[in-house]
Parts: sequence; C-alpha cells; structure tokens
Amino acid sequence: MISGQMTGFRLRARLAIRGRLGSPKLGLFELATHRVVHIPHCSVQHPLINRVVAVVRRALVDARVTSYSDKAHLGLARYLQVAVERSSQTAQVVIVANSATPAPPLAACFDLIRERLGSELHSLWFNANRERSNTILGAEFQHWCGPASMVERFGGAAVHYPPGAFGQNNLEIAQDIIEHVRAHIPQGARIAEFYAGVGAIGLSVLGQAGEIRMNEVSPHSLHGLELGLAELDPADRAKISVVPGPAGDARLAASGVQVVIADPPRKGLDPELTEYLSRHPPERFVYVSCGLESFLDDAARLISHGRLRLAALTAFNLLPFTEHVETVARFERV
Repeated sequence: MISGQMTGFRLRARLAIRGRLGSPKLGLFELATHRVVHIPHCSVQHPLINRVVAVVRRALVDARVTSYSDKAHLGLARYLQVAVERSSQTAQVVIVANSATPAPPLAACFDLIRERLGSELHSLWFNANRERSNTILGAEFQHWCGPASMVERFGGAAVHYPPGAFGQNNLEIAQDIIEHVRAHIPQGARIAEFYAGVGAIGLSVLGQAGEIRMNEVSPHSLHGLELGLAELDPADRAKISVVPGPAGDARLAASGVQVVIADPPRKGLDPELTEYLSRHPPERFVYVSCGLESFLDDAARLISHGRLRLAALTAFNLLPFTEHVETVARFERV
C-alpha cells in the first residue's frame, strides 16, 4: 500500500449548501439524508479550501442569498466546488445555483467573494442546476473572472482543468500513480488510453510514446484535453489522436497498439471494451481502478479467454480514512 500525507491532502472539494437565510451550512450530507453537517475546519482539506468555505459562507450571509431546500426545491445556493492549483496556491471556485442565471443576490455574493479572496482566487464560476436530482453540477458554466482553466504538471506537459472536468482530489498520490504507470510504458510504444480525461496520464507519457490514441466522453474533459494539446510543439502534437465518445464504442482504438491504459470511473470498464481486450489483447494492459468490486469483475472477464494474465498489482491510498483504494494492475499477453 502506497500512502501519502494524512492532513491537508484534499485539493478538491464539493460541498452542499443548505440551511436557513442568514445561517447557511456548508459541508457533507449525513448518510442517506439531505441533512448537511457543517464543516468549517476540515483537517483533510487543503487550508485554502477551508478559507474559501469561510469567505463564501460570509458572502452568502451578507448578500442575503437563500440556501437550497431539497424538499421544496427552492432557494438559490445549492453547492460549492473548490479546487486548488498547486503552482499558484489559488482556488478555482464554482457556485452551483438553483437558477438559470446569477440573480441579483448571487451577483452581489460573487462580487464579495472576488473582493475578499483577492490574490487567493484563481477563478470564479456560476453553474446552473435547476434539476430536481442529486446531480451536483449542471451542464453549463458561466465564467465570472480569472483564467479559463487550472494547470497542473505530472512530470510532463501542462494539463488543463476547466471547472467541469474531472480531477483527482489527492494530487500527491495521483502523481505517484502516474509515475507508476509511466514505468510500465516501453520506450517508443504505440499506446491507446481509454477514459483519458484531460490527459493527466497520457500527456505525462508523451516523451516515451511513439503514438497515443486518447479516448474520452466528457465534453468538459475533452475541452481541457484540447487546451493541453494546443500547447504542445508540432512534433509531440502529431503523436496524438483524440477519439471522443464512450470507451466501448471506441474499442477499436486498441487495435495494433502495444500498450493499453484505462482509468475508468467506479463502475469499471465498458463491457464492450473488456470483451475486446480479452479476445484481442495488447502486449500490456495497465488498468487504474478506483472501484475494487468492478475491478475484480473486470479482471475475471479479461483473463477468461486465457489470452491475458495478471502480472502485477499495486494499491494506492488515494482516499485516506475511507474503505477505498486505487488499484493499478498490469496485465500481459500470454
């Protein structure tokens, strides 16, 4: 088990906003409820996230912004998303509202947040989510101020994170995982990467790759990936092709490559991709899994035709104090 620091490691947070006018709560839901536990000083979050929470809470009070009620489907402020950019130590802040546009109280609240965070603010965004569901983010983001994306580096090219793109919250361990994956890539290899996101893994192995085919389905992550690709020199950009859409539909991107990399969501690999890899295995398949149950199911299917074998397995403590681990497996062609 590979572990890192146990406090201040969380650089991304999504917190619910609930409570009464003048007394909002920002925190996490109690299990199986919509009751929010207010978390003013969370020891696992980066100190800047706690600072942003305090500023946002005060701004909500001073601008007299109502908090969302799940039962009544009323109230404006619904969720807060905060992400910290390591290089600048500034925060990308998103307010999710039960409103199609920033109503006057929200606009005043945004101005207060920008003023009070000052140089600690990376960028500020409005997100509209009027659906009566447990989905946190709506589809559209409105840019209020600051850069269009955060930038991180994992031993390679710049990786861009627009506010709607997925990013790991524990970047210390995420970087360890990426370096671990990189060690399994032969020099000059032809690579297909599924669930590539904004390119954190793929762009980090670009220097040792002969070719990379990168698959992703999320429009926000694809936008971040395009921002990263736009910064590459022509020779490196020519190595990369982007295959948008579901991984199962894009499975033929694995044809003829030496190495396949996949970092799927918790539900695991698309069944069509699992079946294709089990019948047409690459020389090496590196699987980064955040769901142990789905990984066990996928692994059984991957080796079911006797053409792939599990050669190595490493666990990373990406989410300390939880039952989850990130598992990195290397499968090899028999």
